[in-house]
Amino acid sequence: MGEAAVCTSAEQILERYAGTVFSAAYAMVKNRADAEDIAQEVFLSYVRAKPVFESAAHEKAWLLRVTANRCKSFFRSAWQRKTTGLTEDFPDTPFTPAETAVVDAVNRLPKKYRQVIYLYYIEGYATGEIAALLEMPQNTVLSQLARARKLLKTALKGEFDDV
Repeated sequence: MGEAAVCTSAEQILERYAGTVFSAAYAMVKNRADAEDIAQEVFLSYVRAKPVFESAAHEKAWLLRVTANRCKSFFRSAWQRKTTGLTEDFPDTPFTPAETAVVDAVNRLPKKYRQVIYLYYIEGYATGEIAALLEMPQNTVLSQLARARKLLKTALKGEFDDV
């Protein structure tokens, strides 16, 4: 059975999902300012659309789908194709050296792989749910996860031999 309480106001949606939407956008665009802009657009879309949700899970899925679509639009824009952004990290994030190596390796993945890795491992979605969110076949999600894992394994080879 789904969660009984579903957020109804924009303030509640923003409070509940601001971190999730920002993290999803950042995982895809790898730039704080662009991720903030995308998150703002997602919440403006919510205010304009005024969707009604069956459950909190449906609510979250809608926000993540809009976030993924905004990120795709961001990468398709003429401005983005003709400019190179500044790379940045979260300087105040206290990662251990091993975690930093993993985060760096994930950030170096192509964006299509970062997206499925984020949704699968960070947000905890199943591959079928990711396929629905990203509007792609489940086998594509499975292939992208397998390829991403292989790339991460190659990138991190030797990093954890002493663990």
